[in-house]
Amino acid sequence: MAQPVAYVISKPDTLGPEIRKFAQAPLRQTAFLNSVPKCGTHLLRNIVRMFVPIEQHYDREFIQIPNFQQHVGALNPARPTFSVGHLLFSDMSLMALKHARQVVLVRDPYDYVLARARFSLSDQFDHPELKPLKNGAVSVEQMMNMMIFGIPGKGPALREVFTFHAVAWLGTGVKLVRYEDIIGHLKNLEAPAAEAYFGDLLAHLGIALPDDWRARVAVGAAREHSATSREKLSGGMALPEVLPDDQKRAVDFMAPGLRELLGYA
Repeated sequence: MAQPVAYVISKPDTLGPEIRKFAQAPLRQTAFLNSVPKCGTHLLRNIVRMFVPIEQHYDREFIQIPNFQQHVGALNPARPTFSVGHLLFSDMSLMALKHARQVVLVRDPYDYVLARARFSLSDQFDHPELKPLKNGAVSVEQMMNMMIFGIPGKGPALREVFTFHAVAWLGTGVKLVRYEDIIGHLKNLEAPAAEAYFGDLLAHLGIALPDDWRARVAVGAAREHSATSREKLSGGMALPEVLPDDQKRAVDFMAPGLRELLGYA
């Protein structure tokens, strides 16, 4: 029996014309941005795109296990591209990414709960089995708890998401990137620390930092180019800005040691 498919409804990409304003050096090796869903993937994707020729962008779709066979060509080492996805740690993923440069993007699990809940309740996320949860069918607190503990048969628990999208990849040659570090350096691009940070991040994807890197990063990070930035989400319910203490304790119960492992505690 086929599994229900989730759809993300977003506006067309607007970054292409901006990328063409900058001189681009071709990638010589496949580069892959892997991430925990709802951890700022569009932000980092758009920043990196500003340093890669459009002809080498594989942007048909985010690569995931359910659509892996249709998009495995994006990881062909003979045709280097920059692609993005949420690939679980698996034998298929490991073999396909053997020759790729890879970074894994995460965010604080506390904030992940809020981001995932906010997106799941929005009009932009269409999942047949989760649609009944919208329009006030459950409380905000109940929705946050479902993001932490999962929904049997319908959605994974936080521990499972982070285990197979991030933790299992650690120690295998990937670079761990924290969303909060990106945001921190975006706030002070003129600082030497920002240059060192983005230079190191891009180097892990096989990209040299050009002299005009600040202008490129600023354009890529502009929220108007993000398809799923918070202000573009409609519908849903008002969620708190900070995860409540009860839900923080639930995260720590469900995934003890996770925040410390990722550098958040």
